[in-house]
Amino acid sequence: MALASEPAAEFQIVGAMLTDVGRVRSSNEDSVAFVIPSNNEPSARRGSLLLVADGMGGHAAGEVASALAVEVVRRVYFLLDAPVPDSLLTAFEAANRAILDHSKSNPDCKGMGTTCTALAIHDGRVWLAHVGDSRAYLLRNGKLTQLSEDQTLHAQMIRDGLVTAEEAKDSAGGNIVLQALGTRPDVEPAVWGEGISLADGDILILCSDGLTNMVPDKAIAEAAARAAPQEACSNLVAAALKAGGYDNVSVGIFAVRAKNGQATGTQTTTRRIDIAETDAEDAAFEAATTRIIKVPEGLA
Repeated sequence: MALASEPAAEFQIVGAMLTDVGRVRSSNEDSVAFVIPSNNEPSARRGSLLLVADGMGGHAAGEVASALAVEVVRRVYFLLDAPVPDSLLTAFEAANRAILDHSKSNPDCKGMGTTCTALAIHDGRVWLAHVGDSRAYLLRNGKLTQLSEDQTLHAQMIRDGLVTAEEAKDSAGGNIVLQALGTRPDVEPAVWGEGISLADGDILILCSDGLTNMVPDKAIAEAAARAAPQEACSNLVAAALKAGGYDNVSVGIFAVRAKNGQATGTQTTTRRIDIAETDAEDAAFEAATTRIIKVPEGLA
């Protein structure tokens, strides 16, 4: 368990991340990382960065791919001085090249790849960068919104109107990920061109599909709202394991709090709130091949 509580540019970000091998897999191919610099650190000029990656490839290659992704994205993002979307895109492209290069020079790692989902927080706004099906959510005023768009065969077929969500549940191919870092040179990360403004009381959630395949969105929202980040992470991993734990499980919970008495509300991470059902329309994005994408309607 990693835990941090450091001030961000306009808000204090308090969060934790937890990853678990699960009950079936022999190794953990997920990687998580977050950087929340204190104001006196040079890296504070870039804000905070939260990352989750879910590797694939077997024989330990998946964990190599996910570890490379989070490390390269983290390192490149904080080295650059470009605008946040450009920095995220450059960092994801560098991670893709690094994984491809490692595969070429290490035959045991041939075919490895990884999802990667990142949230960058800077000057009170948050940006998403995303490849694959690891997810990012925003919990605001009791409403959970999926910020990332699943880049899977089923999700794309639903967006294209070829099948309904109900029909997709019973069809094969639900675990096919359309693109992953390190699998081909032309991977196109989805990166928000504009960030969304954060508000006091917001909760940001990142997770791998080892959580979302086992625990429904409503339960994820309830757990994030009713406990502090570290406890919420532990509760969600326990819920995924209780439901079967068929995959590695990773989750990060980050609470956004106004600094220095600038609070605009009374919500805390432990206040009980009513959880609204997820509105699928809030997760609508442009086509998966679009590099710079718009944020969900109503959040900009």
